Amino acid sequence: MTTTTAPPRPTVRRLPAGGPVRAFLAALVLAGTVFGTLLTAAGPAAAHAALTASNPKDGAVVATAPAEVSLTFSEHLAMGDDSIRVLEPGGKRADTGTVRDLSADGRVVHAVALRTGLPNGTYTVAWQAVSADSHPISGAFTFSVGAPSATTVPLPGGETGGGLVGFLYDAARYMSYGGFALMAGGAAFVLLCWPRGASVRPLQRLVARSWTVLTGATLAMLLLRVPYTGSGKLADAFDLAGLQDVLETKTGAALVSRLLLLGAAALFIAVLFSTYAMRVRAAAAGDGDSDGPGTGTGAEGKDGGRADLAFGLGVGGTVVSAGIAATWALSEHASTGIQTGLAMPVDVLHLLAVAGWLGGLAALLIALRREPSIEPAAVRRFSTVAFVCVVVLAVTGLYQSWRQVGSWSALTGTEYGRLLLAKAALVAVLVVIARFSRRWTARLVTAPAVPGPQKSPEDTDATDANPAAEPSDRSVESARSGDPKEAEEAEEAEENGTGSAVDPARAAQLARQRTALADAARRKARDADPVRSGLRRAVLAEAAVAAVVLAVTTALTATEPGRTEETADRAAVSGSSPSADSRPRGPVETTIPFDTGGPNGKGTIRLTLGPAAPGANKLTLRITGTAGKPLEAPEVRASFTLPDQQIGPLPVTPVKVAPGQWRADRVQIPMPGDWLVKVTVRTSDIDQTTVDENVKIG
Repeated sequence: MTTTTAPPRPTVRRLPAGGPVRAFLAALVLAGTVFGTLLTAAGPAAAHAALTASNPKDGAVVATAPAEVSLTFSEHLAMGDDSIRVLEPGGKRADTGTVRDLSADGRVVHAVALRTGLPNGTYTVAWQAVSADSHPISGAFTFSVGAPSATTVPLPGGETGGGLVGFLYDAARYMSYGGFALMAGGAAFVLLCWPRGASVRPLQRLVARSWTVLTGATLAMLLLRVPYTGSGKLADAFDLAGLQDVLETKTGAALVSRLLLLGAAALFIAVLFSTYAMRVRAAAAGDGDSDGPGTGTGAEGKDGGRADLAFGLGVGGTVVSAGIAATWALSEHASTGIQTGLAMPVDVLHLLAVAGWLGGLAALLIALRREPSIEPAAVRRFSTVAFVCVVVLAVTGLYQSWRQVGSWSALTGTEYGRLLLAKAALVAVLVVIARFSRRWTARLVTAPAVPGPQKSPEDTDATDANPAAEPSDRSVESARSGDPKEAEEAEEAEENGTGSAVDPARAAQLARQRTALADAARRKARDADPVRSGLRRAVLAEAAVAAVVLAVTTALTATEPGRTEETADRAAVSGSSPSADSRPRGPVETTIPFDTGGPNGKGTIRLTLGPAAPGANKLTLRITGTAGKPLEAPEVRASFTLPDQQIGPLPVTPVKVAPGQWRADRVQIPMPGDWLVKVTVRTSDIDQTTVDENVKIG
């Protein structure tokens, strides 16, 4: 009995096709970590409009019940019926439920009428609205009729814009920014830098999937607007009546406009990757010129209308991209504050520059990884485009920083200013990495070209007729089962005219094997090129840092501008706030000794609370040891309790900002009184203590 052993099948080394995907996932995970940290530190979206006055004032005692309660704000905001609620001492509604807009002469005033025959006692005013830059805001204060009394009105369960709904909304905001940058920047990379990239599948997937992400994130934001600005309950995302109200707001109109423009963007993408791609291939086959940015240099008959189509796509794409960017400018920070007429077009330019730079980086990285035969001229063109985008970013960013921050003190003393400094530092790192990329680009000019996949005319025709025949991960996998000897026999059969005897399925498998082997050889040559490998690593580093920059930028959009925060603080101290009659002229400071009982467990806590009035306060805790040096404590917590009104404890988690120094911004104190502040200090794994001190608020 003779045993026939089949010849060993060649092993085709399958290179990781998901390299760019894994790289972007790693960058997005890093950005998500930074974004999550920023959200944890910042908490719910900070108020972007401040309550500057009220009638009656916070803490006031009036002889008879007023006919209405009015609130004055620092900027325009959206309010509906039930946005202002006035509650009796027993918790019953004291207002009529209809909010009137009394704004005039630059003053933003909203009022609600009260019912007649109200009893004496302490009344609670709770309000909730949406600021002009789309962020939810809320607050509460009290006044008394006749004399103060005990009240059983519960405090609001949480701030609007927080919790799970706030996190999902901010995540959708981040995804929408990222999707726009990748979609617009990837398409611009193809049109301006590498027209041949219109036929490259990985670039097509990048732009198409980015469009899908942007569309999905926009829909999610539209549905989440109801719970985000209202109840905070995720189930209310499907409240059709609430959605109708959202569509009548500025933000709702902007989101709907973005969806309509994305429909036009889908048509643009379809033409770019079908008609334009075919004309680029035809021009390359006719005169060998596929490296120019959309203008043929060969015979006009062969080139067809490629130049005209490229021009039309360029103009149309710019208009659509600018329109999508304008949906952010018309509904967020740029639409409020000073110089809005200049700020909004500047914001559009800023977003387009971000997309051109960061989205182009992503497209270049994928091209270097999946299509290393990209021409050096295309890389040089992107280097020029990126330089222009950086210049535009610098000019528009400086203007936006001045407009939103306003002073040097706000740059370091507000959360917005500190985030802006972090973003500037990250952009500086990007510029440094970009210098290395430009050096690799300069060396790429003299580097030998990496051969692209070689195809016979028959293979090209078959591929053009059936795009599914192009090499894919699955075809590379199936090529492992191929036999070179059988492939040679098939080729000889074709040459001898007996190819009809070959099984069509087997012939297709052999064709895929030849393609896979050629692709493997091309990738091996690519990985052996030190210049392209160095450029690819530099671009990957840029893309990773860019993802973090995008996360910080998203956090900035959910943070109160420094100029607005300082204006509100000055109003609170100068006497234009609701409780100006009872606010102190400076912060309250007190020193509390503590002893945890462990080694180095003794010290003092210097507590500073300002402006020590109802509303937003800043809490600073400076912890020193017995030698007067800052004491490093693993954990510090605080809480506020008003025993007279049975309110609290209201927990506060300060953040470490320096050795021995902890701070919590925007600590909400709902009403005046003698508040009990408790501070817990832990100096080791088992040694901790809690000390307390009374602080006068208002």
